[in-house]
Amino acid sequence: MSDAAPAMPALDRQHFRSALGMFATGVTIITARDPSGRLVGLTANSFNSVSLTPPLVLWSLSRLAGSLPVFSQGSHYAINILAAEQMPLAQRFATRDIDRFAGVAWREGAGGAPVLEGAAAVFECANRSQYEEGDHVIFVGEVELCSARAGATPLIFHGGRYFTELPIG
Repeated sequence: MSDAAPAMPALDRQHFRSALGMFATGVTIITARDPSGRLVGLTANSFNSVSLTPPLVLWSLSRLAGSLPVFSQGSHYAINILAAEQMPLAQRFATRDIDRFAGVAWREGAGGAPVLEGAAAVFECANRSQYEEGDHVIFVGEVELCSARAGATPLIFHGGRYFTELPIG
């Protein structure tokens, strides 16, 4: 008689992804500059707070992302939390092989990272640390500056679709 636990069946990747999609998240655009000054940005929903003292936040990026070297080697990035009316920006920054910044209003933030105009909130971060886990790299940023737009309605992502805030009560 063996005390070993029975083998678990392999977790189906698509089933796992669908289950993760049941967790409603905000939508962000992470922005930075490459060493030549070229603007880089992507839509991400893998954002979370880490610490108040010091002020730390995290996000993750696929190891296969073409922009990984820019974010890994850069000194700063900005995390732009999108408002409901910025859904077209979320879609634009998730699209490949286009100039994502064409016609987009932005200003230069900490360390030269682009800060998108109209965001619900922005965290301007120094690239503090990185951790490779599975097929992603987890970035921990130390927040140097942050801002929030009072009254902004958040853009929400759930089950592969965008939503806006709907009051319950």
